[in-house]
Amino acid sequence: MPEKETLERAHEDTLEGKSPSTQAGEFVKEEMEHIREGKHGAASTKQAIAIGLSKARRAGVPLPPPKKGKSSEATREKAERDVSRGRSSTKKKTSAKRSRAISGVLKREGHRAASHSALSKQSRQSARTRGSAARKAAAKKAVRTKG
Repeated sequence: MPEKETLERAHEDTLEGKSPSTQAGEFVKEEMEHIREGKHGAASTKQAIAIGLSKARRAGVPLPPPKKGKSSEATREKAERDVSRGRSSTKKKTSAKRSRAISGVLKREGHRAASHSALSKQSRQSARTRGSAARKAAAKKAVRTKG
């Protein structure tokens, strides 16, 4: 369950008209903090980001699941379940047994996934998959929308 402050920050982003990915970023940040604090770990930076995005979708952020071919079928199906769970008014509670099992597994994972170098490496890697035009557009937008 996301923290109250995270939900509030994401809601503020919604009111300011920011994109769903920006709203989801708040949940990813929270996830990274949890890993750094030692609440649990993650096998990789990608996994930590995926957990954050899953939390965002369940909290109701209108973040679509990845397109076919962009990620594995299982990932897309999980994202679709999270989206539908975020939209539904009746939220199914995770059973205590499953919650405890997941916590136990995550506690045994490492904490390097949230390190500065790991995050830097991941962002460079994902930027490389995009074309130069997309990177240029992102840089222009960053300059235009900078605080």
